[in-house]
Amino acid sequence: MLTLCVFSRGKLGRYPPWPGKIVNPPKDLKKPRGKKCFFVKFFGTEDHAWIKVEQLKPYHAHKEEMIKINKGKRFQQAVDAVEEFLRRAKGKDQTSSHNSADDKNRRNSSEERSRPNSGDEKRKLSLSEGKVKKNMGEGKKRVSSGSSERGSKSPLKRAQEQSPRKRGRPPKDEKDLTIPESSTVKGVMAGPMAAFKWQPTVSEPVKDADPHFHHFLLSQTEKCDLFIQEGARLGRTPAEVVSTCDITFACVSDPKAAKDLVLGPSGVLQGIRPGKCYVDMSTVDADTVTELAQVIVSRGGRFLEAPVSGNQQLSNDGMLVILAAGDRGLYEDCSSCFQAMGKTSFFLGEVGNAAKMMLIVNMVQGSFMATIAEGLTLAQVTGQSQQTLLDILNQGQLASIFLDQKCQNILQGNFKPDFYLKYIQKDLRLAIALGDAVNHPTPMAAAANEVYKRAKALDQSDNDMSAVYRAYIH
Repeated sequence: MLTLCVFSRGKLGRYPPWPGKIVNPPKDLKKPRGKKCFFVKFFGTEDHAWIKVEQLKPYHAHKEEMIKINKGKRFQQAVDAVEEFLRRAKGKDQTSSHNSADDKNRRNSSEERSRPNSGDEKRKLSLSEGKVKKNMGEGKKRVSSGSSERGSKSPLKRAQEQSPRKRGRPPKDEKDLTIPESSTVKGVMAGPMAAFKWQPTVSEPVKDADPHFHHFLLSQTEKCDLFIQEGARLGRTPAEVVSTCDITFACVSDPKAAKDLVLGPSGVLQGIRPGKCYVDMSTVDADTVTELAQVIVSRGGRFLEAPVSGNQQLSNDGMLVILAAGDRGLYEDCSSCFQAMGKTSFFLGEVGNAAKMMLIVNMVQGSFMATIAEGLTLAQVTGQSQQTLLDILNQGQLASIFLDQKCQNILQGNFKPDFYLKYIQKDLRLAIALGDAVNHPTPMAAAANEVYKRAKALDQSDNDMSAVYRAYIH
């Protein structure tokens, strides 16, 4: 039996139907509460989601109608995948028809095995309205239901309820869906609804951005072209982006950049209207983020600070730690996005708390890095093996990925930026100022800050933080 999945019109707009087949869900995946639904795996994307029964319709009866409505290349590719699936199944039937009647049961069993993910439940081909993300990577897949039963739930909240996963890492058997070479843009853009604010200091965007907002880019670099080719719309100014998006994410380098983005000409503030949401993921001081929150809320907007702990590689892998504070409802609305960006998130209360916690975390990390560099140089000048020192540390209580990677950087002379030295120095400076504001001494951070300042004077700003080592050898 062939079926068609259809979503009702919601705030996020009407999405095209999409072909898929009903399969058995993973054993550890819980079925959503409420109305009866089936677990659908989509053709063309190999994505999946829970779909309500009333959203299923016969495939053949609606096929021509849906093809006329949906002219997109990806939709046609998905339909082609359905037809190929049917041709293969028909070919098996024709081959099996030459068998004797005694082989009928064996033929039926073979046909059932030929269907992907076959099981006790009867299989159905379906179209699902609500295009899901392509190549999301390790099971990070979501579909917007756009349910007509809106109630008080936000668009994201409704989408999350049909998400294959709400928290935690994806099941291991979904690793075949990881993003292949050059598909970063396609993975982000496969969903028609996505919000994305470019961070100029990162060589590529956070992968697997959630597909529940309109996708706009502020960057004027050539990287925008990749997204535009996949169907993105280019926002020429911050105000244009914010005015068109329900929720806008931003991540810039320092307090001045954060203020300029919001308060500058054609800035974010100019696009804020009642109900618009702004999420600032920059690492800045509490005073800056509080000021930004006040001006955005004064325009009727909603504000959330959400700085991230991690580095470029963790960002690319979707393994950041997100520290959030401010509008609790907005935090819940963004939870599916945070699941895509990071391995966990924390809500820390009122605006300013996340900024303070982030500075403390980076103060500890920056001070530790300076201590590592100091130890390695001391080993060198006293005739000790730096490699042996690293081996000893890796066998002790200080053993960690961070320690090993940074020491390897130093030993190999590889200071390709994973966390820019200039930014860790900026965070140390802001953390020291935070201590001064509450009359709390930070002598270790202050000493480390001076070493980083020397490294900057040696033209190491745009290298990795491990390049602080060079401040000790020059």
